[in-house]
Amino acid sequence: MSRVDFYILADAGESARHIFACRLAEKAYRLKNSVHIRTDDRGLASRIDDLLWTFRDGSFVPHEIVGTQATAEAPVTIGSSDNDSAAGGDLLINLCKDLPANPAAFPRIAEIVSSDEDSRLHSRQRFAAYRDQGHSLDTHNI
Repeated sequence: MSRVDFYILADAGESARHIFACRLAEKAYRLKNSVHIRTDDRGLASRIDDLLWTFRDGSFVPHEIVGTQATAEAPVTIGSSDNDSAAGGDLLINLCKDLPANPAAFPRIAEIVSSDEDSRLHSRQRFAAYRDQGHSLDTHNI
């Protein structure tokens, strides 16, 4: 089973979630972990792709969108739920409202929750689903 960490942000809005996802991906990359960022659609995958270049001055996170090349070779990949083809890795950052199809393919999963009610509602549903599947859960207030 996977270890699922819920990061509860004090800030509201999707942009807070996206920036924190970039920070988390950068940290994991620096620790030599492979990371997959799962988004709701290809448009958001493209925005996360752009944000990984600009979210912090001086940061460098080698990444690519899944499906843009024959094989994904970057340590950080970005995909969407409509093309959920991630084979696995060390960490899954789930920015989707639903659970990944195969959470057991990742030993660690990060769920990022902003302070707005919609984000909290969907995170409660995912928390219950992960718990029912027997995953190890932890919560971090950021």
